[in-house]
Amino acid sequence: MIKEDILKLKTEKNAIILAHYYTIPEVQEIADFVGDSLALAKKATETDADIILFAGVHFMAETAKILNPDKKVLIPDLEAGCSLADSCPAEEFRTFLKDYPDHMVLSYINCSAAVKTLSDIIVTSGNALKIVQSLPQDTKIVFAPDRNLGAYINHETGREMVLWDGACHVHDQLQAEQVLVLKQQHPEAVVIAHPECKGVVLALADFVGSTAAMLNFVTKSTCNSFIVATETGILHEMKKQNPEKQFYVVNSAESCSCNDCEYMKRNNLGNIYNALLSEEPELILDDETVKLAKGSIEKMLSLS
Repeated sequence: MIKEDILKLKTEKNAIILAHYYTIPEVQEIADFVGDSLALAKKATETDADIILFAGVHFMAETAKILNPDKKVLIPDLEAGCSLADSCPAEEFRTFLKDYPDHMVLSYINCSAAVKTLSDIIVTSGNALKIVQSLPQDTKIVFAPDRNLGAYINHETGREMVLWDGACHVHDQLQAEQVLVLKQQHPEAVVIAHPECKGVVLALADFVGSTAAMLNFVTKSTCNSFIVATETGILHEMKKQNPEKQFYVVNSAESCSCNDCEYMKRNNLGNIYNALLSEEPELILDDETVKLAKGSIEKMLSLS
């Protein structure tokens, strides 16, 4: 079986498989570690493996390479990009920043390595609020690339960060009307949402948090049913940890997969096996990019 073949190759090559919660269940089950962006970034700094296979999207593999420049980093499918990262081209962002020379640049980890080189601090949905709150109130900030996460932080902190106009295609298309329909159908259910959603959706949520925070909230909650406003991949771990609880995903009709991340779903057992076997595609970054981007990521990790 392919699972056994992957495990054998992994052992032979001293490799570790890191996977995001949004990947398909069989990929999560074969991974050595499954997490959200913050946990995966931390895990990438701790491994003694020779090869890191990143079952996620391109910017995540780049982050692993930045933190481990001497290790071989593989990504099963180079086409596994990210709509949010793509919404912030580095050269356009560089031009944008010229209008804000006295601003600190905070960039969400869902951005390219090139954008990370232009940033002072990288943040994730799990630590962005904490990091912003740790900065003096009068600090002028440019926040990129997610306008929804940035607006949420502005709302929570009373700040007026300058926001780059980017968004995740999965979270940005979730509508308040869809949440209200589910609330009407399941009035007992608690609404949980990812801060990449629009403000009108977040306003209806009982809890707003990162992927890991939502999982933790559900596990600790005494409630038995939840309306979930995020990418559907989270359900695998949510159900695994809470088999007795009920989950209703916003926009989850059987005929609609519009809150599935098509890029995360490109990872599968077949291309993971092929990547380990051939040790390709390998994620390559030049030394200057690694050097410039690493400082902003390490700053995040020190503040987390």
